[in-house]
Order: sequence, then structure tokens, then C-alpha cells
Amino acid sequence: MAVNRVPVLKRCRSLGLEPSYLGYDKKSNRTLNRANKKMSEYGLQLREKQKAKFIYGVLEKPFRNYYEKADRMKGMTGENLMTILESRLDNVVFRLGFARTRREARQIVGHKHVLVNGKQVNIPSYLIKAGDVIEIREKSKSLQRYKDIVEVTGGRLVPEWLDQDLDGLKGTVKELPSREVIDVPVDEMLIVELYSK
Repeated sequence: MAVNRVPVLKRCRSLGLEPSYLGYDKKSNRTLNRANKKMSEYGLQLREKQKAKFIYGVLEKPFRNYYEKADRMKGMTGENLMTILESRLDNVVFRLGFARTRREARQIVGHKHVLVNGKQVNIPSYLIKAGDVIEIREKSKSLQRYKDIVEVTGGRLVPEWLDQDLDGLKGTVKELPSREVIDVPVDEMLIVELYSK
């Protein structure tokens, strides 16, 4: 399995991203100095795609597949793409506050700590549907790890399309998110332009 080993703050700097979107509360003091400030149209489109891939932790091939799936769906391709990325299981676990970062959420899912509608799911890219109930399995709830996580994520805002029960480490998906409620700083129209060439 391919693993992204690039330091997070370094990657955030190069993409012009705030680390807080990834769940990190660190700040980078360095600034990025580019010799030629002007960026080509293709460069801008590519950067938006890399931003989306980096935020959600998706590699090129699955990202391309998500784009093709979004293209086949009704409505705007860019908005569909963002909805698909947002409804990945690892992202939902992160949004519910059961993990500090999306990378940690991916690990929690991979280690079989998560139940979807009472069934164990260990695929981070599993797409959730409206009405799904996501919870941490009973055996893992008492672990110190989750006490520490809840302490950190307790004050985090939960999106309105999710219903959270932090004490029971449980959450319900009320509906699939629309683009308006997704607070990710990505211009999905540039990604669509890039892929539709």
C-alpha cells in the first residue's frame, strides 16, 4: 500500500493550506518564497486537485475513480465529487470527533475499531449513506486512547449533517452533505476543468 510520508506542515505550506483543516493545531512560521509568483492555469488546477487529494488522504487512481463516479451522477460534477470525498468512512469518523486527524481516523478504521450499522468495517474508503449509524466498537470504548481523543475534539464543531453522541462514541448520518456545508478550501470547478481536458 502506498503511504504519503511528506511532512504535513511542509505539504500544507506548499499548497497554501491551513493545517487546521487537517486537524493539526500546529502552525508553521516559515513562509514559502516562490521566485516567479505567476502561476499558469494548469498549475492552479493541479494545485486544487493536489489539495483535495492531500486533505482527504486519497491517491491518484481512487481520486480519478471518484471523479468518474461524480461525473455519472446527476447534478454538478464538482459538488458530487466533494460529497463523495466527504462521505468516506475515515472522514466521517474524523468529523464526528472520534479521531484528531484524518490520518488517525484512517488508522482507527483500519484497526477494526469502527462499526457501521452494527457491522465491523475496516475499509477507510467505505462510502456511508444517509441514516447510517457509526460507532466505536464496545471493546475499544474503554481504551485510554479514546478518552484522550474526546478531550481534544470535544470542543470541535460537528457538521449539521451529522448527529454526534460523544459519550457513547456514536454518531448518525442525518443526510449526505451538500457543498454549502463542506468547509474545505478547495475550488472543485478547477478540478473538473483539469479532468475534462
